[in-house]
Amino acid sequence: MNSLILKALKGEIIVSCQAEKDDPFNKPEYIALFAKAAQMGGAKCVRSEGIDNILAIKRIVDLPIIGLVKDTYEDGFVKITGSFKDVEKLVKINCDIIAIDGTFRVRDGLTGPDFIYQIKQKNNCLVLADISTVEEAIASVEAGADCVATTLSGYTPETQNKNLHPDFELIKILSKKVRVPIFAEGRIKTPMEAKKAIEMGAYSIVIGSAITRPRLITSWFVTSLNSHQK
Repeated sequence: MNSLILKALKGEIIVSCQAEKDDPFNKPEYIALFAKAAQMGGAKCVRSEGIDNILAIKRIVDLPIIGLVKDTYEDGFVKITGSFKDVEKLVKINCDIIAIDGTFRVRDGLTGPDFIYQIKQKNNCLVLADISTVEEAIASVEAGADCVATTLSGYTPETQNKNLHPDFELIKILSKKVRVPIFAEGRIKTPMEAKKAIEMGAYSIVIGSAITRPRLITSWFVTSLNSHQK
C-alpha cells in the first residue's frame, strides 16, 4: 500500500495548504477549503501542518496527506516534525506520509538522519525527509527515508542565501545521487518553474504559497508594480 501511494504521485502536483500567525485563513476550516479547491483543480496530494488542520482536511478531502508539525530551532529557523511525540500524533491520525526535518541539525539529541532511522524502526510509515543539501538527502535516504523534498533549501543557516528562487541545481543533483523520489518544493511560483523542476529530475512538485497564500501573492504584485514606478 505504501509503495502505491508514492507511485500515484509521480509527475503530479502536491499542494501545501498552510497558514501562519495572523493570516486570515489560519483556521482549520479554511485550510481544509484550500485543500478541497486543490483537489478540484487536479492536485493528487495535500501537504499540511498541525493536527487540527489535517483532521479538518480529512473530513472533506480524500487525497493522500503529507502531515507535519512545524516548530523552530533556538536560532529561529524552521523545524519540521522535530519530536517523537509529534510523530506519534501524526501516525495516530493516519497521515499517509510524514514529513521529517532531515537536516543535520540536532533535535531530541539526534541529527535528522538519526531521527529518521529511529522513526522507521518504530513505525510502519512513509517518511518524507525535508532537506537543504545533497549530503543531508543522502544521509536521510541511508537512514530509511522513502522520499526527499528540497523544502528546507534556503531556510537553514547554511543555505539562507538561496531563498529567492527554486533550487533547480539541488533537484538536478539529487535526481542523480539518490534512489528515492525527489519532491521539488520551495519558491516554485509558476507552471513554467514546475515544468522546469520536472525536467531537472523532480518526481513530484509541491506548490504552497503561490496557491494558498493570497496575502503573499498580492504582495508580490504590489512590490513588482512599485519597483517599476520608482
